[in-house]
Amino acid sequence: MELKPIKTRKIYEEIVEQIRELVARGELKPGDRLPSERDLVERLKVSRASIREALSALELMGLLEVRSGEGTFVRRLRSESVVAPLAWMLTMEKGTVLELLEIRKILEVQAVGMAAERAEAEDIRELSAALDRLQDDLHSPTSDGSSDHRFHYAITRATKNKIMIRLMDTISDLMKYSLKASRSKLYEGKYTPALLFQEHKKIYEAIVAKDVEMARNYMLTHLTGVEEEILKGFDEENEVKTLN
Repeated sequence: MELKPIKTRKIYEEIVEQIRELVARGELKPGDRLPSERDLVERLKVSRASIREALSALELMGLLEVRSGEGTFVRRLRSESVVAPLAWMLTMEKGTVLELLEIRKILEVQAVGMAAERAEAEDIRELSAALDRLQDDLHSPTSDGSSDHRFHYAITRATKNKIMIRLMDTISDLMKYSLKASRSKLYEGKYTPALLFQEHKKIYEAIVAKDVEMARNYMLTHLTGVEEEILKGFDEENEVKTLN
């Protein structure tokens, strides 16, 4: 029997787990409104920042929905959804992150080649709009990664392959969560928002030029670089924990 060392959880992770358990037990049902941030701060005796981080994580997992001016509500989950538990594993296990990055390379390097062959005018417009959003993010250090996700998903749609699109639909929430969870680690390394934008721009230009090999090469270079920086961030974090 293999036992793993106990890991200390962050405060927001404890909040996430409590809310997930309430949903699992049926004490919070789809459509139910959560207490206000102030109420949660008082009940849980934690900071407002921890509450917001937990609610953001739960929203990205697909468990909660924030309605402007109304509050935060429990979402009606798809019966086939396995994203939430996978996304929660992602916050704790380096191995899970590595597996996700491997899957991204398998799917997206092939997808971008197909997109370069098959993209139509509407697909190019969507990619261009996503690229514009990425450029806007250069001036927004608090970007949540949604523009990055939109760009990569637009490439998938441009493949015109229904099964490929369905596969990306299945893991799209997990992809979005991984980008948000790993973004701070990514920016601690060689990557800056400007460099990420330039890599996406090269991918876009290769698709527009219908250059399949160039599109694949740029995507592989991009994903490999991101993978190396994210995993380096995890290794450095573990070294700090070991020293402490």
